[in-house]
Amino acid sequence: MSDTSQTLFEDELFEHSRIIIDPKQDPIRIDKFLMEKIADLTRNQIQDFIKSGWITVNLETVKPNYKVKPNDEVVVLMPEPQQEQKIFPENLPLDIRLEDEEMLIIHKPAGMVVHPAYKNWSGTLVNALLWHFKNLPEMPGNGGRPGLVHRIDKDTSGLLVVAKSEKAMKSLAKQFYEHSIERSYYALVWGEPVPAEGTIDVNLGRSFKDRRLTIAFPQGDFGRHAVTHYKTLQTFRYVSLIQCNLETGRTHQIRAHMKYIGHPIFNDATYGGDQILKGTLFSKYKQFVQNCFKIIPRHALHAKTLGFEHPVTQKIVKLDSDVPTDFKEVLAKWKRYVNYIED
Repeated sequence: MSDTSQTLFEDELFEHSRIIIDPKQDPIRIDKFLMEKIADLTRNQIQDFIKSGWITVNLETVKPNYKVKPNDEVVVLMPEPQQEQKIFPENLPLDIRLEDEEMLIIHKPAGMVVHPAYKNWSGTLVNALLWHFKNLPEMPGNGGRPGLVHRIDKDTSGLLVVAKSEKAMKSLAKQFYEHSIERSYYALVWGEPVPAEGTIDVNLGRSFKDRRLTIAFPQGDFGRHAVTHYKTLQTFRYVSLIQCNLETGRTHQIRAHMKYIGHPIFNDATYGGDQILKGTLFSKYKQFVQNCFKIIPRHALHAKTLGFEHPVTQKIVKLDSDVPTDFKEVLAKWKRYVNYIED
């Protein structure tokens, strides 16, 4: 079980410290500097963190003998969230699409963080779960995440399964570990993928320059195995609606894979999709795209379908969800635009 839980969540890193070096600071080795600033870390631990890429200076990885300079920005990341405060239940609404004694499927709105972490200790899905349900199980090594066996990004809308019993937790975690869970997403991306249907089988891992980003390692020398199957559903000249089916579940997998093949998700600020990447230079077109960004002020990604074997009955559970209003509106706007310029 421990191997399974690590596989589901091990890609995640949490910011524990962000330090701006004093303008009058004398040059000093970064490991020595951090020993003075972070009391509960030994020098060996700091050196290990640096070698793992968990400590960066000005968004760049450094060596343990790097000497900090005035105005440097040092960021310390760790695999576990910084427990600044106790996680409290909050009376937040839950959009439950299916529920029984073993599990429930929730439709998460865009903008809601799944579980508490650094800078997001309240207003999360977990805070809501703690209010509505008692004694939800937790996977070993993943304290503070009751019921969770997977997650979706804050600005991704869509379906999420939550375990209500230990039996369900073990069964669902095993299915995610074995990649037998069916997960289908809708995404609006820049351009028209060629071929229109295909498979992206490229390793993904943390960027060495910015650990908040997931990047592709096509040579397979770094990162972890990641597979995304995609199919173009509709094209709107400059953008396309695609369906993505996940075979693996890496952090930011769809977003990073689509960036890698040159088709970032529409309005994905993290991976460059918030720029006008296809289309004309006319000011009216630029204004049109900006208006689209206002309609869907997030990356256009929706977890549409979820399918798995029920933990007790062994029957297949499959649920589908419509894309939310912002997604529908931006699709309709692109359709009207294309029809207008083609008339």
